[in-house]
Amino acid sequence: MAASFGDLRDRTLSGVAMAAIGIGAVWAGGWVFQGLVGVLVALMVWELARMLDAGAPFGKAEASGFSAGVALLVFVNQLSGLALLGVLALAVALLAWRFARDRALAGGYLALILLAGLALIVMRGAFGWEWVLWLVLVVIGSDVGGYFAGRMFGGPKLWPRVSPKKTWSGTVAGWVLALGVGWAMMGPLGAGSGILLASVLLAMAGQAGDIAESALKRHAGVKDSSALIPGHGGFMDRFDAMITAAVMFLLLAETGVIGAVILD
Repeated sequence: MAASFGDLRDRTLSGVAMAAIGIGAVWAGGWVFQGLVGVLVALMVWELARMLDAGAPFGKAEASGFSAGVALLVFVNQLSGLALLGVLALAVALLAWRFARDRALAGGYLALILLAGLALIVMRGAFGWEWVLWLVLVVIGSDVGGYFAGRMFGGPKLWPRVSPKKTWSGTVAGWVLALGVGWAMMGPLGAGSGILLASVLLAMAGQAGDIAESALKRHAGVKDSSALIPGHGGFMDRFDAMITAAVMFLLLAETGVIGAVILD
């Protein structure tokens, strides 16, 4: 009982600390928010390197994470459009080559992490903190809705071999909660009805990210991406859904769906 209480205390304190830092950085914007995103990118790349290249000498994973964070922060303010994407693609290729094995898998996940960092910086700079809040609420709503609906209703498993606890009832409930978040944010964001579809798409992307990280950990033979966050595991464990949801937002923004549909 004492051990479980200690775990709950650590989990609660860590969660409150992360929420406070995140809210403060999102509100502040500018270099504060960009710096936090850069640190998160570096830490998640470090976790990825430790999982997929566990036998590497000390310093290799650290160098990979540091390089990824610096590359994002340096070039996001110097380049734009295809030039920026080209530089990030080169960074992914160079970092992936450092892995002794699973280079294709590492490259794919590296690309997701870097694109997610770019997406968050673009979202905060071009759209404002309210849109970052929308993204976070969609991901949290989808996760919470899926968790409680899955426990209450159960039913067929979504993908038992990869994620045994996820059910179709929880998955659909996550979409419904995301839809509710989109509806609630229409007024504050000044958005049209297109935000409803966008919210569901972000929820779907987030759920895919959750499953992808579960598969990655199974492949690497680990329970958590790291032990950096007391009671929570690693940063990839906490932000797996946010990574793919942010990339989905970037895709919607770059293809004109955000401006052409959501804001109409």
